[in-house]
Amino acid sequence: MSTDVSILILRGPQGGVSEIDSMAPALAGAVRATLVERAAIAGKALALRSCRSEDELVECLQAMRAANTELLLLDPGACLPASEALRGALARLPMPYIEVHDDDMHALEPSIAPQCGPRLRLVHGYAAQSYTLALSIALEHLGCAESGNDVHVGT
Repeated sequence: MSTDVSILILRGPQGGVSEIDSMAPALAGAVRATLVERAAIAGKALALRSCRSEDELVECLQAMRAANTELLLLDPGACLPASEALRGALARLPMPYIEVHDDDMHALEPSIAPQCGPRLRLVHGYAAQSYTLALSIALEHLGCAESGNDVHVGT
C-alpha cells in the first residue's frame, strides 16, 4: 500500500469473479476515473485494492495500522458473514470506515455488524452509485464537502 493514500477502496473477494483485475461494473472504467478525479479535486488521493481471499483482506486491514490512510471504503464482498479474524481486524482499525455494497436493491448482501470497529456508515444496494455515495460521505467526513462535491448526501 502506498503511504500517500488518503482514501482506500478495499474490496474483498467478489463471489464468482475469477480474475483479480476484472472489476465489477460498479468500479469499471468511467466510474473508477470519476471517483479518482473527485477525490483529487478535494485534495485527496484515492486508491483501490482488491483481495483474492478473506485471509488477504484481513492481512491488508492489519497492515493499515502503518499506512497513511485517512478513511477506508470497505466492500467485504464474499467475506460475509464476517469471521472472527475479520471482525478482529476491523475492531483494531486506526481509522473509520464506510461499509459499501454494490449489490442490487432486490438482492441485498448481508452487512458486517454495526458495532464492528469504527464504522461511519453503511451504503447498500445502489450498484455504481454505492461507491459515489460512499465517497461523498467520506469527503464530507474529512471536511472536503465543498471541494467539487456536487453530490449531496440525502438529496
